[in-house]
Amino acid sequence: MRFYQAHTATKLIWLLLSLLLWAGIAAPSVAATAASTFDLSGTVRVRQEMLEGQYRPGFDAQDDMLAVRSTLAALWKGDGWQLGGEVVDSRAYGTDADSVLTANEVNALEVVQAYVVRDFAAPFGEGTSATLQAGRFAMNLGSRRLVASDDFRNTPQSYTGLRTDLRLAAKRQLTFFYVLPQQRRPDDFASLRDNEVSFDHEGFDLQLMGVVASQAGLRPGVTGELSYVRLHEDDYGVRATRNRHLHSLSARLIRDAVIGVTDFEVEGIVQRGRIRSSAAPAATGLDVNAYFVHAEIGHTWGLALKPHLSLEFDHASGDGPGADYQRFDSLYGMRRADLAPSGIYGALGRTNLQAIGLRLEMVPSARIDLFATYKALWAADRHDSFSTSGIRDVTGASGRFAGQQFDGRLRYWLIPQKLRAEINTVWLRRSGLLKRAPNASPHGNTKFVAASVLLSF
Repeated sequence: MRFYQAHTATKLIWLLLSLLLWAGIAAPSVAATAASTFDLSGTVRVRQEMLEGQYRPGFDAQDDMLAVRSTLAALWKGDGWQLGGEVVDSRAYGTDADSVLTANEVNALEVVQAYVVRDFAAPFGEGTSATLQAGRFAMNLGSRRLVASDDFRNTPQSYTGLRTDLRLAAKRQLTFFYVLPQQRRPDDFASLRDNEVSFDHEGFDLQLMGVVASQAGLRPGVTGELSYVRLHEDDYGVRATRNRHLHSLSARLIRDAVIGVTDFEVEGIVQRGRIRSSAAPAATGLDVNAYFVHAEIGHTWGLALKPHLSLEFDHASGDGPGADYQRFDSLYGMRRADLAPSGIYGALGRTNLQAIGLRLEMVPSARIDLFATYKALWAADRHDSFSTSGIRDVTGASGRFAGQQFDGRLRYWLIPQKLRAEINTVWLRRSGLLKRAPNASPHGNTKFVAASVLLSF
């Protein structure tokens, strides 16, 4: 289904009808079947973001944004069926004409989820099950480094299509999916700054499909995973794209953190395909030859604060000299869990990046959790833009070293399960490439703070 530019009143009516549809279907079933349930829930998150020492070339030294995200979700369950819907209103306030505001922060009044789920018991014998999901829905797959709906970002990512999950004997699982990723509208700066309301677009100009296979118990506590993800992108009307036709093959081993046991995660992703050298329709097509590696090893101690210390390494290829295109594309992967906050910070993405660092996590009580990280940063290729910063020295003379990042997060339940406060801080100490490149920002080191409260009901 494709939605184009629509009047705000029309969209409001459609949103209300969607919610009434879920309630109307669920209410009779709840009355008729004791096992049926109908839940209505929501959240309101208010977050103030402040950035000083802008690293992006061509922008003012400071940027601020008040990000507000409100959600309302309905879910009916009964007799092996589920019907779900969610409306999300993501807005930003207090931005000026030189802000880095994008459609990742603003998506006013959108139906982010509207789906049906059918559960099947024992389709392949005892101990097996299957789930089929159709409609528009959020999706987090595998390590979430290629397909995710990042919660830190002010606008959740959703997908429209089909998903099938098979849980087989011997702790095997398979997930198949074919979806059209949600493309947020509007996406021009003036409309975003005004928090304009418009239907998002999804269509066959952007398709995502693949399979994820996992096997638990390879060794005690160890899970193995293989996945294949294909992205097919074409121009849409007057909107020109890079026409990305990408194939990403991933292999992953993970042992979850347990007190007194060494945990680890290793993942490698190889990416092949074709891409235009630019968005121009007549641009030359290039072969893609990119890759990504993540590795970490950690340990949890049985102390009061439950400290977990890990050593982490990330390497995402960049586009250097040569005929092939080598810049890794993380597709719809999350950032916060591995790298740093997005929002108006967003300095680190999974592309042209090499990072090595330490992470310390602690859970002092059921109401408090926190972590702090240190990362030393390099460009994977000195000729390409460093990660998602836009800073580049095409000659390579500025070297690969980019600087150091110190990052921390503290979360505290003011009212358990109802009201939570959170603060994220980042200090990016820029060196080498981030200071000497021809287009490097003159604004010094970058400091970022995001303070928020989340109300759940």
